[in-house]
Amino acid sequence: MLGIMSDQQLLISSLIEHSGKYHGNTEIIDCNSDGEINRTNYKDTLLRVKKLSQSLLNLDINIGDRVGTLAWSNLRHFELYYGVSGIGAVCHTINPRLFKEQIIFIINDAKDKILFVDIEFLDLIKDISSELKTLETIVILGKKNTLDDEVKINQKVLTYQSLIEGQESLNKWPSFSEKTASSLCYTSGTTGNPKGVMYSHRSTIIHTIAAANPDSFSLSSTDVIMPIAPMFHANAWGIPYIATMIGAKLVLPGRNLDGESIYKLLQKEKVTFTAAVPTIWLALFDYLEKENKELDYLKSCAIGGSACPRFMIESFSEKYGVKVIHAWGMTETSPLGTVNKPLKKHISLTNKQKY
Repeated sequence: MLGIMSDQQLLISSLIEHSGKYHGNTEIIDCNSDGEINRTNYKDTLLRVKKLSQSLLNLDINIGDRVGTLAWSNLRHFELYYGVSGIGAVCHTINPRLFKEQIIFIINDAKDKILFVDIEFLDLIKDISSELKTLETIVILGKKNTLDDEVKINQKVLTYQSLIEGQESLNKWPSFSEKTASSLCYTSGTTGNPKGVMYSHRSTIIHTIAAANPDSFSLSSTDVIMPIAPMFHANAWGIPYIATMIGAKLVLPGRNLDGESIYKLLQKEKVTFTAAVPTIWLALFDYLEKENKELDYLKSCAIGGSACPRFMIESFSEKYGVKVIHAWGMTETSPLGTVNKPLKKHISLTNKQKY
């Protein structure tokens, strides 16, 4: 005998649908490469995501097809997270910091059919387009409605705006097995060529629920969340999915991750939670010290990617009143593996004993 309560597949499309309906006016902040800040919300983003999904279907993207992204942490990349996987295709995020030869290998190995590219990487794509064997279409992200005449690329070239503008919205999200692949990320921390890791809708939803709970990141709709961990690296540690599920204000920082740029975003948008590797925080600490600045709104941050120095945990706590959540994971662990939080027996410990 089977129970049929809540008998539906765990699909990523449910996250963006939920936030659009029940947290529609909550802001999403998009910081572009020039430092310009644009504001939208979950309601309008849901509509754009559905238009994107329909345009991908019109381009003959089917369940299981790989759609590549070469982009920073911005609104259009966020829309691709949902627009691609929402129709059963695989969102393949590519690290633009890899060597050119590695990027060529990754795109060919994944057999990407379409590649969405931030305008900053256009020269790279021009250089390697003839070596991309399965790629049929390249879509240029950004505000441009037309392409310059000098753009010479082997594949068909479109602009993101041309896909969205005038496009009918997807009428209904398709239903399929929750075990369907949703996203693909290649890890370069191995010998030889990068290795591809495939996420499923099920693993992503379960990871999202687990990461938001009190003994993990402890996040809710009252938070303002900024994932500094890049969206091309292990799904930004799952944070774009967490923010959407809980309906929290989301700040997408773009490419400028120097100490001053991070500080200004943290303060201006009143960010309460963020996540990054230790090198990012070293740059922030340096700026805070030089300019004698305080962190007025930040309550907690997750640090991972490498071991967090003791002085960093102490400085965040004692100088700036920020709780550090020391996390460990891998691309292969969906991506968080462990999250270190004090147990009940640790509450009475002094800071010196905790550290």
